[in-house]
Amino acid sequence: MVSGKVLSLDGEPIDYATVFLKGTKISCSTNEKGLYHLHAPQGEYTIVFSSVGFEKKEVKVNIVSGDRKKLNVKLNPSSQLAEVIVVSNPLSKVKNSAFNATAVNTQELVNTTKTLSEALNKAPGMKIRESGGVGSEMAVTMDGFSGKHVKVFIDGVPQEGVGSSFGLNNIPVNFAERIEIYRGVVPVGFGADAIGGVINIVTPRRQRKWFVDASYSFGSFNTHKSDVNFGQTLRNGFKYDINVFQNYSDNDYWVDTPVEDFVTGSINRKKKEHVKRFNDTYHNEAVVGKVGFVNKSWADRLMVGFTYSHMYKDIQTGVRQEIVYGQKHRHGYSLMPSLEYSKRNLLVKGLDMTINANYNRNRTTNVDTASVKYNWVGETAPLNAPGEQFLQNSCAINNNWSASATVNYRLGSPHVITVNNVFNTFNRINENLLTDVPQKDEFSKVTSKNIVGLSYRYTPNAKFNLTAFGKYYHQYVSGPIATTASQDVYQLTSHSIDNFGYGAAGTWFIPWGFQMKASYEKAYRLPTIEEMFGDEDLEMGDMTLKPESSHNLNLNLSYNAVFGNNTIYAEAGFIYRDTRDYIQRNILALSGGKSAATYINYGKVATKGFNVSVRYGFSKWFSLGGNFTQMNVRDNMPTAQGSTVPNVAYKERMPNLPYMFADSDANFYWHGLGRESNVLTVTYDNQYTHSFCYYTANIGSNNSDYMVPDQFAHNLTITYAIRKGRYNFSFECRNFTNARLYDNFSLQKAGRAFYGKVRIYFGN
Repeated sequence: MVSGKVLSLDGEPIDYATVFLKGTKISCSTNEKGLYHLHAPQGEYTIVFSSVGFEKKEVKVNIVSGDRKKLNVKLNPSSQLAEVIVVSNPLSKVKNSAFNATAVNTQELVNTTKTLSEALNKAPGMKIRESGGVGSEMAVTMDGFSGKHVKVFIDGVPQEGVGSSFGLNNIPVNFAERIEIYRGVVPVGFGADAIGGVINIVTPRRQRKWFVDASYSFGSFNTHKSDVNFGQTLRNGFKYDINVFQNYSDNDYWVDTPVEDFVTGSINRKKKEHVKRFNDTYHNEAVVGKVGFVNKSWADRLMVGFTYSHMYKDIQTGVRQEIVYGQKHRHGYSLMPSLEYSKRNLLVKGLDMTINANYNRNRTTNVDTASVKYNWVGETAPLNAPGEQFLQNSCAINNNWSASATVNYRLGSPHVITVNNVFNTFNRINENLLTDVPQKDEFSKVTSKNIVGLSYRYTPNAKFNLTAFGKYYHQYVSGPIATTASQDVYQLTSHSIDNFGYGAAGTWFIPWGFQMKASYEKAYRLPTIEEMFGDEDLEMGDMTLKPESSHNLNLNLSYNAVFGNNTIYAEAGFIYRDTRDYIQRNILALSGGKSAATYINYGKVATKGFNVSVRYGFSKWFSLGGNFTQMNVRDNMPTAQGSTVPNVAYKERMPNLPYMFADSDANFYWHGLGRESNVLTVTYDNQYTHSFCYYTANIGSNNSDYMVPDQFAHNLTITYAIRKGRYNFSFECRNFTNARLYDNFSLQKAGRAFYGKVRIYFGN
């Protein structure tokens, strides 16, 4: 017998790696601890170790009858972009779980100017929606669900209410080691009230003796991005990690839009002019510091963190592009101390605990005091009263506390019991800064929620595992509600919500490289802060919103194989959702031709769809891959909301949701250019979005004014890494065909753009 461990270069076990004797049918897989055991007749063999995301390794061994050999190996990580979607450790723990999950390896993208949101586009079923350029509002579409339906975590800590500086489209890609994506059914360990799914940003945990990673990029529209990350882990376990990053852009790209004629006061929506954005500057700065100890007898990891971020944003448009502002802006900052503790085998063997806690104080000021209005060519006209949207100079002070605890208890190898509890409380105070003495609102806006989860996982062998779970949801909401039609008198009101959900998930590793997954959940999603309280500017909240409930079903089949120098990975998934009290974002018309966004409980929505992902890699020289998604998100209300009148939109697609989209990429690698350790990488990628309506489809399909057209964007990236990645240079051309790209309610995004980046890395 030959046995041992298969490890990564960092010493982490690689689970479900393939181990076989070359030229024979004798093979096995490593378990979750990276252990393998091979039995074979006496003789000389070559053992092959392989795992997607790592380079294959061959070792010669002489097996003697009655003898037991121990052979541990370490695999080098693959350098191919084809393995951006990988199933290697620790990413394989995500992919090989019973949940419909994928992990994105961001380390392959660190030399590009991509953000975390752009890295997500590599995953099947994912689409990133932005309302403009750098710093614009962003939402994730996952399997037909968008925005608040998808929850975002950083290292398992929920990111609701943290401010725009920590939006996924503002965080550089090298902030994370990987991105875990759970579509639909979510493990109880997150304590999440998500119907669409969960995105978990996992920051680097590697214990490097010391390192410095710095980069700077410059590009179109006067865009500057920089990032410095440095840290150290000493032999006594002391560890610190500092990450500082900033983004700046004028966002002064060209758009095609109707222009208001101040002489006639009309807007000819059939006539579009080519104009330049002029009030869209954005910048943010952030510093994230962590200090503590690792690998101690009393803690595997104990880290105290502190985050500070600042942002400034000009506001160019309202929720529709024909609305334009010339002086409206927003600024704010966020302070967030945090605590993280984890320990395996706490007090008794098999008992693991993880605790996370943080406090976030976010202060955002909205300024709208102009006495003139603007059109898209920069002309001005006097306003009857100050305020381009409505007069305000107000400050929203948000205080957000969050704590979570997860306990896992392993009963031998097949049984694991998990208990999780997440508690979050939020308080908002508004101040009016237009008065000589700032005036605070009479009532605060308050919400708290507590989610408790219990799960049991059964893993009889490496080929099969099953998880069953239950969740308890509680939410308390308190705030002012207007009691008069003129909304000048308010009274304090409150209510509580309690719900119970449940579900199960299983996976089966079929022979010949196939894996099947199935999961079901009766899920609830509690209304978010923005949906209940708005943003005190362009988003109007409704604190009477009810939770969404949904029956979620996911089926998934994947195939993974290595044939010599060829690597193939294919995946297909089917999604079904039956959602009640669906929370929909709508456009509300205001007086003076203005608009705002509002949220309502729509009723019944049915979702059916599928996604397909295929990736191929040849040795270390070439890779190719792509994703295709089609989702039918349909209005399932036979009658209009709150009446017996037939619903004209019954069985139509829900508005403002892309339902068919795809992406692909091709990558070429030239190893040894200039010297042996240098690599030149050329990447072509694209994104396609089929046209969709931003009003009800049976209205929008008859009028191009309501349609977001077909879109096809093409991008090219060239990266040159010198001396094993110590010095890196890249050049990018995005949307090189200068296609017109649109999103939320037909807001236009940037055309052709160029970017260059320099990155250096020193240390281990």
